[in-house]
Amino acid sequence: MSDERDVSPTKIGLGVLWSAFWTGLPIKLAFVLVFFAMDLMHFENRLGLGFLMVLASPVTVFAVPIITLGLESHIGEGAGIALLFLLSIPIDIWALGLVGRTYFLEKFRKEPPEGLGVTLWWKSAVVGAVFLPLVWFIVGTVTSTAISMAHSLMELELLKGVPVAERIAVELSLWGSVSTVVLIVLLLIGVSLVGRIIRSTAAAARPISDSYQNIVKRWDLMRVPADQGLVLTSITLGGVVLAVLFWAALPVTTPHPHECCKKPDAKAEPLFKPVETLNKDEKMIAQLAMQIDALEKQKAEAEKDKGKGKKAGSEAAAPAPKKKP
Repeated sequence: MSDERDVSPTKIGLGVLWSAFWTGLPIKLAFVLVFFAMDLMHFENRLGLGFLMVLASPVTVFAVPIITLGLESHIGEGAGIALLFLLSIPIDIWALGLVGRTYFLEKFRKEPPEGLGVTLWWKSAVVGAVFLPLVWFIVGTVTSTAISMAHSLMELELLKGVPVAERIAVELSLWGSVSTVVLIVLLLIGVSLVGRIIRSTAAAARPISDSYQNIVKRWDLMRVPADQGLVLTSITLGGVVLAVLFWAALPVTTPHPHECCKKPDAKAEPLFKPVETLNKDEKMIAQLAMQIDALEKQKAEAEKDKGKGKKAGSEAAAPAPKKKP
């Protein structure tokens, strides 16, 4: 039987949180799509994906409201964000309970206590409420300082001749690497804190004296519901309801371009018909030929009239012959 004290708290926290993350994420994403289609929430472009990833973790249920209200960080707006948090609570409790029971049996050979999911959830949420705002503040401060230092470094006489593209790449690498290292170190510390909570809970649990085969059979049976037909029917009906809500709301709330950005209506070009095109060209050529002939005739008549006018004028200008005395 393995002792929980022999396992690193970082490894324990990562093992439980990572499995719980992927256990509850598909259910949460279904609600996220429905809320997006119903136009109940809006995220900023630069924080939307990261916010959804963080939301899938049970340690953020209290931390994100604190970050939003206490640190005045605008993440998004809409009633769907609060609804998503409320719906995430039972999902996280279920996921942590399922993963925690399996982890206790497989790794610690301990009897999972009653209400393990609720215990792990509220303890992890409290740790997140204290630690994640601190991480947000530290990483933000470090990032701002690193950006200013990188900008000052690139203003040196030695580096002023660097082209713009290379300059941007160097600055991004300088402050981005510093911020990434600080973020990874702080996240590992947070995961270690959660692992210590899980390890303290396992220390108070009762050891199991069954064989390894019986333990494997037991954690396999944990995933088999007692009433499989009821569970399958509930999941199917829930999926149908969410799908109907999604497709009913999507055509109405699909975003359209603003009036200032609307493109002109483009008409479809008619089909090209070679025979009709040739007939039209022939008719047009015949009409043009007739017009040219008419213009040539008018020009010839005008020249003819002009010649007659000149002849009559010359005859009138000639002096009359003198009579003999």
